[in-house]
Amino acid sequence: MGRFLVPLGVFGLLAVFLFIGLSLKPSEIPSPLLDKAAPVFSLPQLHEPDKTFAPAELRGQVWLFNVWASWCVSCRQEHPVLMQLARTGEVPIYGLNYKDAREDGLRWLQQFGNPYVASAYDNAGQVGIDYGVYGVPETYVIDREGVIRHKHIGPISPDVLTNEILPIVRKLKG
Repeated sequence: MGRFLVPLGVFGLLAVFLFIGLSLKPSEIPSPLLDKAAPVFSLPQLHEPDKTFAPAELRGQVWLFNVWASWCVSCRQEHPVLMQLARTGEVPIYGLNYKDAREDGLRWLQQFGNPYVASAYDNAGQVGIDYGVYGVPETYVIDREGVIRHKHIGPISPDVLTNEILPIVRKLKG
């Protein structure tokens, strides 16, 4: 009887951890960067490699920073939402083309439309690492002082845009 208790106990412990793990929501993983200055970088732009993009250039305005890639299936899902948001002009969207081939990213935007004021090209993925990117897409709300105020992991749906992101943007714009 005793020799069955140890394996049964181990199995029970594993079942508890599995249950806890399955109840977690990966889109709610807290970011250590929240309420901290956005990491500084300067990268070539996707469309114009001879020009750079650096977040410091955006001081004084509230903006979204969207991490995307042409190989990302979920990015295709959120793209119409970003296109609609860009048409409203409510908040500028800047992109980070992450671990992608430049020509693939350009082709993707040509095919589906370009909601970005500019996209930085992060082929090596270093800026994504600095921002703590778990996977694409991810979107950050950055305030006038260059501080990350919100991070959304996963595709932005109309509901997420309306009930989560835009209220934060509007509050920050005051």
